[in-house]
Amino acid sequence: MNNVKTSFSIRDMENLSGIKAHTIRIWEKRYNLLSPERTDTNIRTYNLESLQKLLNVTLLYNNGYKISKIAKLGDKKIPSLVNQIIDERSEKSHSINSFKLAMLNFDQSLFLKTYNGLMEEKSFTQIFNEVFIPLLNELGLLWQTNTISPAHEHFISNLIKQKIYIHTEMLQFEPPSKKDEVYVLFLPENEIHELGLLYINYQLALKGYKTIYLGQTMPIESLKGLLKYYNNIRFVSYFTVAPTKDDMDDYFEKFLGVLKKSPTSQLFVLGHQIQEKEEVKPIGPIKIFKSIDQLVESL
Repeated sequence: MNNVKTSFSIRDMENLSGIKAHTIRIWEKRYNLLSPERTDTNIRTYNLESLQKLLNVTLLYNNGYKISKIAKLGDKKIPSLVNQIIDERSEKSHSINSFKLAMLNFDQSLFLKTYNGLMEEKSFTQIFNEVFIPLLNELGLLWQTNTISPAHEHFISNLIKQKIYIHTEMLQFEPPSKKDEVYVLFLPENEIHELGLLYINYQLALKGYKTIYLGQTMPIESLKGLLKYYNNIRFVSYFTVAPTKDDMDDYFEKFLGVLKKSPTSQLFVLGHQIQEKEEVKPIGPIKIFKSIDQLVESL
């Protein structure tokens, strides 16, 4: 069975390109830019080639080309012009669009080709911050609007995870240069979204710290044993869906019980649930961070 998505609604086209549906309709009518098919009930549907064309047109449009000029270009000229203007200013948009197409087609080869092209010019940290984070933010919105399925999101997320694993392992061949602190990275119970935490682990390894990565859904009680082996632990956790903002205060209270056994240890917390909570105040050894960048800059 072919599960690749090949038909898109005008709402899908809007969500994927950032161009309003009303504008897309105008471009079709005035400039004959796209030629959608129609269902029996006269609803527009677009194929994959139309999506790719719209993404290319969007890149040109966002780089100062008038839509009237773009419309006069042939279908072969548009991709050629896109390739010519992929410089430092437009590379981010082009790469994000390529990753979107790779995701929609479950195309690992396109993902790797795009990624390897970026690696020729940028560090992994730059790629993650400049391309992957904006891409993942967009995917969250696309998932919420049913433009993509959970399968699409898992596909692209796991490819990004593979890259984090590879770059982290390359750093871990050498013993850590900073040994005064040990960072223990974990996700709380019922939390499985670990991409952000994996990237923090990479950044800590990059800075020469010793890390112990425990991963998903770790009960608080299971963390106590580490205090027998290490002093001065920095526990790091990322709250994407759990604990919820309503349960957060109780979670912190329980964790304080763990930290009392090691007065020099701390808990660093960040993630979506932290951002959603209207007011989160640091509690003694528990520090709150609004972003990965804020955490990394504090080290």
